Amino acid sequence: MKGNNRLKALAVVVVIAVLTYITLFGLTIPGFNYYIPGAKDIRLGTDIQGGIHATLYAVKDDGAPTAEELEAAKVKIGKRLDAKGIYDRTITTDKTHGRIVVEIPWKKGAEFDPQQTIEDIGSTALLTFQEVDEDKKDSNGNYLPTGRIIIQGSDVVDARPAINTQTGRAEVALEITEEASLRFEEATGRLVGEPIAIFMDDQFISSPVVDERISGTQISIRMGTYDRNAASQQAKELAATIKGGALPFKLEAKEINSISPMLGANTLRVTIIAGLISLVLIFLFMVGFYRLPGFLACIALIGHACATILSVSWFHLTLTLPGIAGIILSVAMSVDANIIIYERIKEELRGGKKLKTAIDLGFKRAFSAIFDSNMTTIIAAVILWYFGTGAVQGFAYTLTIGVILSFLSAITASRLLVKGVAEFDFAKKPRLYGGRKEAV
Repeated sequence: MKGNNRLKALAVVVVIAVLTYITLFGLTIPGFNYYIPGAKDIRLGTDIQGGIHATLYAVKDDGAPTAEELEAAKVKIGKRLDAKGIYDRTITTDKTHGRIVVEIPWKKGAEFDPQQTIEDIGSTALLTFQEVDEDKKDSNGNYLPTGRIIIQGSDVVDARPAINTQTGRAEVALEITEEASLRFEEATGRLVGEPIAIFMDDQFISSPVVDERISGTQISIRMGTYDRNAASQQAKELAATIKGGALPFKLEAKEINSISPMLGANTLRVTIIAGLISLVLIFLFMVGFYRLPGFLACIALIGHACATILSVSWFHLTLTLPGIAGIILSVAMSVDANIIIYERIKEELRGGKKLKTAIDLGFKRAFSAIFDSNMTTIIAAVILWYFGTGAVQGFAYTLTIGVILSFLSAITASRLLVKGVAEFDFAKKPRLYGGRKEAV
């Protein structure tokens, strides 16, 4: 049992070291052509880096759009941006001139390229599965739309990115209606051995060959690229666009202007420096007051901070200054949880308990207080996310994920570290935990 605890503590240290490395530098997995993004890959909000101000004009054959159609388009654009983690945005409608005004931050990797950034809003998102005509291909050999539609976006109930368990390739899993599944089953039965072309609007996506009749409401779209990282990102964006729904009309971005950051990158740099100084002061406090457990808590806090930052990067969320405040607040709550635990351990040691018993009781008796405080914070954050908009939602998200990770850090990571290290001879002295020498 002693060896197991030591191995668990070592495993926690290794995991935290790996998380720290990925946070600082990112990680490319050799042989898999897959990149795990780090902190430098996070998309920054308009308050830090600026973005674009775009005016989207409705294009309709039957005149100007109605107020209801503009509002529906605004809602669907918002859903698309939500699915991509872009909470830092402003969307307004101009009913008089039939247009929508959008402000969003620069797309990561395409800073100061308005056209690539505006692509986050998406097109009209009309998904169609069509029968093909071998005589209708473009210069690249891709099929052109024939108009012989089997199913379309309105037949889709749900869309989500997935990984094919047999091929390991990224795809978009679709759930279609019962009525659409009957049409799809009839078409695939008739077209065995022939391709079916998939289009988003008039853009060719792929042309899988039908191997057999396909029945049921679950189908999928395979990504065209074999690059796992690119394919996973494409699948996520395509699923988000399909799920967001087709816009009621085509939108053309006729006016795209850059907007300057409200605060600027210098503010971000000052905020990061202030956060690091605060973290160092917290470490000194924890080690000075709680000695060995305080030092181990510092290791767990590093893991918690890195995991929170990576959650923002991996989910491709836009990071604003309120979002950074949410991360810092969650770290503070993790410190608070560790203080509650170590105070309980000190009390047990001073009450005459042996070290192992004091550690077990300290974590056990502190659990309810930590759980209650974390739950109340999460409830408040969820309410902020539900009713808030823009940067408020970003703050609520980072706070929620940070608090959840702080709970796991204090209850799991810190516990494994303390129990594992406490089995070494040098760490069995109660005074290292704030107890009296005679408590052994």
